[in-house]
Amino acid sequence: MNSLPEDVENALTGSQSSHASLRDVHSINPTQLMARIESYEGREKKGISDVRRTFCLFVTFDLLFVTLLWIIELNVNGGIENTLEKEVVQYDYYSSYFDIFLLAVFRFKVLILAYAVCRLRHWWAIALTTAVTSAFLLAKVILSKLFSQGAFGYVLPIISFILAWIETWFLDFKVLPQEAEEENRLLIVQDASERAALIPGGLSDGQFYSPPESEAGSENEAEEKQDSEKPLLEL
Repeated sequence: MNSLPEDVENALTGSQSSHASLRDVHSINPTQLMARIESYEGREKKGISDVRRTFCLFVTFDLLFVTLLWIIELNVNGGIENTLEKEVVQYDYYSSYFDIFLLAVFRFKVLILAYAVCRLRHWWAIALTTAVTSAFLLAKVILSKLFSQGAFGYVLPIISFILAWIETWFLDFKVLPQEAEEENRLLIVQDASERAALIPGGLSDGQFYSPPESEAGSENEAEEKQDSEKPLLEL
């Protein structure tokens, strides 16, 4: 006995959900979709995303900061000209800081070429620079005599190591995921706009109308009026 009302209720809920989905489809505004697509395309036309630009600025900061520390070290240890000749012309792996500066230049060139010029969306370039930096600095700290040369024997290797790994973290956890998310959003919006283009622009109010409802009991009132008029006519 209860199966019939349940079937009717299921049918009503199904029809309501179908009408709701139709309303959702018709509620898509192509103008808003096109505006959103144009905003995403505008970002693509800029050539480089904001988060990637920030990464490139940080890579530049890496080079400038290490260069500044190296120049300070040259000036502290007996003057720039004398120390520069000693560390560059008479280069010694065990006591020179010149190779740490070259390591920063290597990171800058590879990362800017890969992620600013070629606009790679893969982590292999940053993995290469971080691996080379880590291996070189570990070997230099173990084999060289930097710790006997004062505070810069600690500062330059540690700063270079930390900056290299910050660049790796920033690219792997910020740049690449955010750009992939923006690309997915663009694909979703484009797909929605293509579907909206296939849907008619909507129905006008005059295409569907319902006739005015007759007042309840109007027919009964008319019959009673006719019955009341018949005795008068007979008289």
